Amino acid sequence: MTIAALEALSFGLGRTARAARAAGHRFVLLTGDRSVYRHELATVSGADGVEDVIDVIDVDTFDLDAVRRALASVPDLAGLINTTDTWSVPAADIAQELGLPGPDPEAVKLLRDKARVRRTLYEAGLSAGTSVVVEPAPAGVELTRADLVRAGVGLPAVLKVSAGTSSRDVWIVHDEEELRAALGEARERGRAAGGLNGRLFAEPFLAGPLYSAETLSWEGHTRLLGVLSRQTSRRPAVREEAAAFPVALPPGELAGIETWVGDVLAAAGHEQGFAHVEFVLTRRGPELVEINRRIGGALVAEAMCRTLDVNVYEALVDVTLGRRPRLLDAPLRPTGPAVAFVLVYADEPGVLEGWAGLDGLNAFPGDVGWYPVRAPGDEVRHVGDQRGCTGMVLAQAPTAELAQHRAWSAATTVRPVMKTAAGG
Repeated sequence: MTIAALEALSFGLGRTARAARAAGHRFVLLTGDRSVYRHELATVSGADGVEDVIDVIDVDTFDLDAVRRALASVPDLAGLINTTDTWSVPAADIAQELGLPGPDPEAVKLLRDKARVRRTLYEAGLSAGTSVVVEPAPAGVELTRADLVRAGVGLPAVLKVSAGTSSRDVWIVHDEEELRAALGEARERGRAAGGLNGRLFAEPFLAGPLYSAETLSWEGHTRLLGVLSRQTSRRPAVREEAAAFPVALPPGELAGIETWVGDVLAAAGHEQGFAHVEFVLTRRGPELVEINRRIGGALVAEAMCRTLDVNVYEALVDVTLGRRPRLLDAPLRPTGPAVAFVLVYADEPGVLEGWAGLDGLNAFPGDVGWYPVRAPGDEVRHVGDQRGCTGMVLAQAPTAELAQHRAWSAATTVRPVMKTAAGG
C-alpha cells in the first residue's frame, strides 16, 4: 500500500517516510517544486541503510486535474497526507472524492478562513473580540474602510488576510496614522500581481506573549502535546524570529490551556489530526491568534520528536489511514532535551550567495544544527516576513529557556551573504 503527500512542510519528510515505512507503506511526495525540500531529500537518501525512501512525483500541484491523474497512477493508494495550509482544502476534497480517510472538507474550509474562525469563536464565547471584513466592503455598508475597523474592533487592531500564511500581509496598527498607512499598503498589495490571499479583515490586537499549543485530536478528543514559546520581531515587520519547546508553565495553567484549546478546536469543527494553535496569554487568559490544522511548521515537529523521544509523524500516518493515533494514549514523557530554534533572515533583498559563520557553529554548546531553507543562487525578494528566512539554527539544552539562549547566541554569528540587484 502507498501513502501520498500533496506537498508538505519544508522539514519532516524524512520522519514521515520512516513512519510510513514502519506502518508497512510506501511513501510518495507530489510536488511542483523539489527545491523546497532539498534539505530533507538530501538527508533522507539512504537513511537507515534504505535507498529512495521517498518517491517524488513532479506535478503542478496547483493544477488539481493533474494532481488527480498523478494520484491515479499511484498503486494501492491508502491515504493522502497534507501538512500545508495552501493545499489543505484541495487535499480534503480529493481524499473525499477518492474515498480515502480524511477530514470533513467543510471543516477544513472554515479553518482556512481566519475571519470566520474569529467570528465563530466570538459567538461561542471563546474570543473576547470578533472580526470585521474590510475589503471587499460588505454590501450595503457606506462606512469607509477605516470606519469599519474603528466601529468593528476599535484600535489597536490587527489587519490581515483571511487565508494568509507565513506571517505575510499582517499589519499591527495602534493609531489613526498607522491605520491609514496599513490600509493604503494593503490596497496596493491587493492590486499587485497575485493580490492578497483572501479577504482583508480586522480583529482586536492582543497584548501579551505569543505561544503555540501543539495538539492531536481524534473524534473530538484533544490532547495537548506541549506548548512552544514564540518570539516575534519589532514592528513594522511582523515575522517569527525564534521558538522553544517545551514551555515550563505551572501545572494548573497548563491544564487550563489544554481545556481551552480543546474547546476552541471543538467550536471550530476540528475533530481529527494535529493542530498548531497560536495564542497570546493576555491578562484575561489565552486568546486565539490562529488555528493551523496541521503539525507545527519550521522545526516545531522536530523539537517535539526530540523532546518527547518519539516520532510524532507516526500519529500523522495513523490519522491518514483513518485509525486512532496511538500517540493519544501513549504516556508523554519529555525524556529528551528541550529544543529551540532561531530563524536567520536576509537583511535585504537580493540573491543569496551563501552564509558567513556556519563553520563556527560547532564551537557553541547545545549540539547546534543548521537547517537551510534557501540555497546559494536563490533570489530573496521579501525580508519582512517568513519568506526572508534563509535557514534556522537549532540547539538543545536541559530547559527550553537555556536552549533558547544557546540557539540565539549561535544564530547571531550566522550572516546571509547577499548580492543585491545592483550587483553590490
